[in-house]
Amino acid sequence: MKKYFSQTTFLAIIACLLWSSAFVGVKIGLKYHSPLQFAGIRFMLSGLMLLPVIHDFGKFREEVSKNFAYVCLIAFLQVILQYSLFYMGVNLVPASISAMIVGSSPLFVALVAHFSISGDRMDWYKTASIALGIIGVAVITLGRKSIPSGAEIALLGVLFLLLNNLASGITNVVVARKKQSISPMVLTSASLFLGGAFLTIVSIPFEGLPKQTFPTEYYLALAWLSFLSAAAISIWNTLLRRPKVKVSELNIWKFLIPVSGAILSWLILPNESPDLISILGMVLIASSLLSLNLIKRKKKTSEEGLTTDLV
Repeated sequence: MKKYFSQTTFLAIIACLLWSSAFVGVKIGLKYHSPLQFAGIRFMLSGLMLLPVIHDFGKFREEVSKNFAYVCLIAFLQVILQYSLFYMGVNLVPASISAMIVGSSPLFVALVAHFSISGDRMDWYKTASIALGIIGVAVITLGRKSIPSGAEIALLGVLFLLLNNLASGITNVVVARKKQSISPMVLTSASLFLGGAFLTIVSIPFEGLPKQTFPTEYYLALAWLSFLSAAAISIWNTLLRRPKVKVSELNIWKFLIPVSGAILSWLILPNESPDLISILGMVLIASSLLSLNLIKRKKKTSEEGLTTDLV
């Protein structure tokens, strides 16, 4: 069991590290391509990238046909709805505020799980870990950017970002509660492709078709973004389907994303460098993750000891 949870933790960290690298790729891609169309092509390629890994196309077609309504639901929630809400929110809200709101997504996931999954309730140690992580995200975000005045904050944009977090929580719970009639890899491939195809088609009347040729850095960014989406979402959907994994506790690892994103920006961007406030925020996030896992391990050890005594 210890090995099982160690593997789960390792894979969750890998997925979050992959997601944290998306910001640089998106920034490069949007220099040359319109947002909805760029996202649509990215997610379509992500879905196609998983087909060689699945191998058995007959199995893929059979599972998708039997669960087509469910696949469409995940495509809508995970790709179409979340991306649209995220983009509209980021366009209306200053970067520092939007980063802080999106960074609080583990709280929304935990709340949705609390009210919809009987074995995944909020308790004091989980609440404390989430609160500490959110404080860490706020310190990193507000420490690296200027704080805007209240007049600059669009309430509609804040609402979009909060709804994005809520959609993320609902998606995680829906994936976790699904019976094993469709494999996580097939679900990820089909939902990413369908969601990407929808975004691409919808983008054409609003954004038109690209008329310029793209440089090498655009294709490199597109390839990396497509790969990380395929890999990270496949890992995450697989972990959500594991019977012993709690949705709320798994999503707390997403606090690693702003930490890794800040480190990558220090390494890649010439005008970014470490500062005391950002390091303090990282310490707070690390404390939230360590405290959660130490308490979980202690609780598990005491439960195993109680079981041994009863036997």
